[in-house]
Parts: sequence; C-alpha cells; structure tokens
Amino acid sequence: MRRAGGNSRYRRAIMSSRRTASLITLGCARNEVDSEELAARLEAAGWRLDDDDPDVVVVNTCGFIDSAKKDSIDTLLAAADSGAKVIAAGCMAERYGKELADALPEAAAVISFDDYADIGTRLDDVVAGRAPAPHVPRDRRVLLPISPVERSAGAGRVHIPGHAQLPDGVAPPSGPRTLRKRLSGGPVAALKLASGCDRRCTFCAIPAFRGSYVSRHPDELLAEAAWLAGEGVKELVLVSENSTSYGKDLGDLRALERLLPALAATDGIERVRVSYLQPAELRPGLIDVIAGTEGVAPYFDISFQHASGPVLRRMRRFGDPRRFLDLLGAIRERAPEAGVRSNFIAGFPGESEAEFAELTGFLTEARLDVIGVFGYSDEEGTEAAGFAGKLDADVVAERVAALSDLAEELTAQRAEERIGTEIEVLVEEDLGDGGYEGRAAHQGPEVDGSVTVQGIGLVPGQIVRATVVDAEGVDLIARIKAGP
Repeated sequence: MRRAGGNSRYRRAIMSSRRTASLITLGCARNEVDSEELAARLEAAGWRLDDDDPDVVVVNTCGFIDSAKKDSIDTLLAAADSGAKVIAAGCMAERYGKELADALPEAAAVISFDDYADIGTRLDDVVAGRAPAPHVPRDRRVLLPISPVERSAGAGRVHIPGHAQLPDGVAPPSGPRTLRKRLSGGPVAALKLASGCDRRCTFCAIPAFRGSYVSRHPDELLAEAAWLAGEGVKELVLVSENSTSYGKDLGDLRALERLLPALAATDGIERVRVSYLQPAELRPGLIDVIAGTEGVAPYFDISFQHASGPVLRRMRRFGDPRRFLDLLGAIRERAPEAGVRSNFIAGFPGESEAEFAELTGFLTEARLDVIGVFGYSDEEGTEAAGFAGKLDADVVAERVAALSDLAEELTAQRAEERIGTEIEVLVEEDLGDGGYEGRAAHQGPEVDGSVTVQGIGLVPGQIVRATVVDAEGVDLIARIKAGP
C-alpha cells in the first residue's frame, strides 16, 4: 500500500507442463490487486502456480518515490540472477518504458498497463524470443474517461489496468466480472474502486502514468465483493489513488456514500474499510456514512501531507491547521473512537522554520493514530521539481528525524488513550500458546499496528470483542470480553 512504512512483497507462481512463471509484487495494495488479476489471466492462458525454477519472473514494480524505485531495480536484478527471463511490469515500467529497458538489459521485456489484458501472450512471446518492443511513455492524463452517457451506451470501454473485459467463455453464468485470483489468502482483501487521479499535486507524478480518474461501476464492485466473500474474505479494504473522487466520472458525487452500505450488507463481509481520503473532498454526508454505518469501519485515512497553509498552496492542496482540526473534530463528534491516520512531507521547497513549526503544532493537537513521515525529494516530471527554495539535504533529514520522533511519541500516547476501551478485533493469525494477532476497527492492514489477544479456539476471520489492557507503541494488547 503504497503504504507508509515500506514496500510489501508477495511471491506467487504460475505453471503449466510447458510454461512456468513467478510473480513478484512491490508497492501498494493497488498493485496487489493488479497482480491478482495478472495471475488469473496468466492461469487462464495456460500458465499455472509454481514456486520453483520458473521460466519467467514478472516483477510488478513500484515507481512512487526513490526508495521504491531502487527496490524495484534491485528486485529485477535479483530475479535476473535466477536464470529466468525477467519482465518488468507495474508503475515503474509504465512510467519509464523504453528508458528502463535501455538502462536494464537484464530485463527480457518491459511492458505497459496496456499489455495486461494479453499478459499470457506477452509471456509466450518472451519465452519464444519475441519480446515486445518497450513502450514509449506518454502522459496518460490526456486520456480522459468516457462520459456517463457513453458508459450507459456501452461505447468505447475505458481501460483500467487489470480490469479489461473477460474473454468470451471465461465469464461465469452470473455475468462478466473482474478476472482475479487471490494470492495472499487470509480474511482481508483489497477492492480497487478506481484507477488514476485527477488531482494535480505539485509533488506527485502518479497521474501522469496512472492516468485520469476512472471509477469502476458499483455493480462490478458489488459482484467482486460477493466473490471475495465466497473466498473467505471478511474485511474489504477499498483502495484507489483518491477514494473520495469515486463516482465523479459516473455523474454521482454521492456514489461512495451509497456504495459503502451496500458493500457492508454483502453476505459474509463483516467489515468495510476505506483508504486514501482527500480532506478537501471529505463531505459531511460521507463522514456520516463512514462513522455511523454498521459494518463500515470508523476509519479515516486522510491525505493531509502538511498543515501550513502556504506550504499546502505550493503543493496545490487545500487546508490549514484550523480547518484540519475542525475536520477531525467533526469526525470525532460522530465517532469518538474513530481511527485517523495520515502522511506528511517534511522539507518541501520553501518550507520555513515557522511553517515546519505549524506542522509540528498541528500534529500535537491532532491526536492521530498513525503518522507517516516522508522527506521531500524531487520527482522528475512534477511541478515542484522546478521550484526555487530547495532545502539542503541535511536540513530535510533533520526535519524528517524530528518529525518522526514526534510522531512516534504522539502515536504511542494515542494508543495509551485506548487502554480501558472496548474494541472489536478481526483475528488474522494464530500465534500459538493461546495468543492471536488481529486488528481493531481503527487499524488498517500492515501499517497501523495490531492487537494481540489471548483466547482459546479463535480462528482467523472471526471478530471478537475485547478490552484494551496495555499498549506497546501503536500496538495494543487486549483481553477477550466475556458475555454478550
């Protein structure tokens, strides 16, 4: 996801009597969904799962920030050392295309999002020595989504990476749905609301290679949710580059407000969680639905990025400390125990000591559950890369360190505030000796801490009521609540 706290990696494989391929996923939950769709398409094309000695390794790369790009390159090189043919896919491959291919001859092919629908053919070509020519990257922001009228008429279906129509004969009797194969197991799965982003933050290159915002139709999402429930999923995590934009291109500004209760009512689904919310688009009606709908986690993953008004304007974003605190107050008025997390950039061009102090002051008042901290670095192709007022690297590092220390202290205090409260824990793993690990409603997967509970006979996917008895950093320790 992309996720604060580092990249995640999942290895899976696909094999037949004549072809084997391994799939490695880097980056965020959106990439994980893309990989599950690639895996299913490969299997449908005659490739099967196998962890040993693959003919081809497909690396679904991340191209978000420098550390992610380095991890992607290191992974591609390591895969090449295995002797298998290596294919670069995903965001970094899309963003750099031929440039990446020229710089990395160890890769047998560099493919685009446009290749995903025919991924089996692409791998067949690589094995046969007919590697596709690397694409020349283009700015996908100019590829505007079709209008709601065109959608209803069925004209020119917009391509969302990993979401092309199924081939004839593959769709189940219930009708077409996204082709997807679960790779990681467990009771939690991501559900991708949309692809792309229409925002123009000056520090972010994602819209240029992910394209303009394209929402998936609610019926398609509900069908996939039902399928995931049948696969044993209990919690859906809704992901996109910006979930609060969902439905704008469908002509319905309240689409997410309508979708959440419907997803929560899906048989077998116990909890629905929304991620990637923009403060400028977090409307009162949406807050009400997230905070007050049974089965929807009162969880707010809000993209603040900074708190100083002038810095936010240079980022081409909305807000200031007072407005953000008022927003948090509105959330907690509706759901006092709601979880709130956010990420922040330190050392943005022109950030003064006073503006940095505004940020630290806001964090002290905000009482966030999780705080991700990033140091600013130039991203090629972004507006901010050309800004004056760049801070020295050592100043950025000092501010990142100071902000990280403050974040660690503040989030530990917030966790301690939850001691004595009652929480509902989704059990995810049996730790042995009567211990189980899971997450409360205020904790998102992987990056927001966890809850350790003691019990007997609990199983993954079960939700139990427990009382928090201690905290260790952002992690909680809880005791099963007896009785109804």
